[in-house]
Amino acid sequence: MIQTRNLTLPHGTTLQYRESGAAGRPVLLLLHGFPEGAFIWDAMLAHFAQPENGGYHCVAPYLRGFGESSSPGEVEAYRAKYLVQDLVALVAAVSPDQPLECLVAHDWGGAVAWNLANQQPQLMRRLAIVNSPHPGTFLRELQHNPAQQANSQYMHFLCRPDAEALLAENDFARLFAFFDDPEGRAPAWLTEEVRAQYRTLWRQGLTGACNYYRASPLRPPRGDDNTIAGISLPDSMLTVSIPTLVVWAMQDPALLPGLLDGLEGWIPQLQIDRIEAASHWVVHEQTERVMTALGRFLRGAPAPSQ
Repeated sequence: MIQTRNLTLPHGTTLQYRESGAAGRPVLLLLHGFPEGAFIWDAMLAHFAQPENGGYHCVAPYLRGFGESSSPGEVEAYRAKYLVQDLVALVAAVSPDQPLECLVAHDWGGAVAWNLANQQPQLMRRLAIVNSPHPGTFLRELQHNPAQQANSQYMHFLCRPDAEALLAENDFARLFAFFDDPEGRAPAWLTEEVRAQYRTLWRQGLTGACNYYRASPLRPPRGDDNTIAGISLPDSMLTVSIPTLVVWAMQDPALLPGLLDGLEGWIPQLQIDRIEAASHWVVHEQTERVMTALGRFLRGAPAPSQ
């Protein structure tokens, strides 16, 4: 059974989270991205809490700025150091006596997870990333790959001061359109029930979600804005020493496969599991496939050769 709880952390941030499984069992911590919420992981919370699938204590928070979690209005509050601070405190609360069995993350959740794994690797045994670019390859591609630069231009829209109002217009039409296929059709997984979950989430506010983009220096050049050209990141900020699985949907229109190139230089214990016929929303589209990849990784088995 999945339950929803609110936890106020020692530094004052409150995180709402969904959980299943028995406390005291090894913990899977699952992080969502934009414009989503913890509910995207519900099938996995139920699956991995079952004894035959590991019997994990599964925890999926609404990140700062989403749902009923704390949503400060200042852009500065969404810098990486504060997002990492939230997760360090959450891990201490839900897994006080042992490292996480695995940190699982998608999209913006992955951006935070890459930072946490780099800075505090002792907090987890494994890292699993689903379609979230490693900061080293993302910086490289935004600086040098015209195709990735073009496909990331939407980030500038989400930084606009009126982005929240525009996203909310016409029953969140622009947000729902993010999920459309290349022909502009809504996907089969976006049922009325799922739409209702998203509406409930988005009606709680969109400023925090947009502030992730406003706070990040990693966005493509546009007009006179070429801040990205002056950014460099040392290897010490990019290395991930723990076993890492990257699950990548190859038809992601925003995050191109070139973001996988060179990952092994920063992640010595790397597995990549490519899913060919899936988009950025692969957690919805191919839930069973993602669960299979994660289950294999948790058992210590290698990803299938591709």
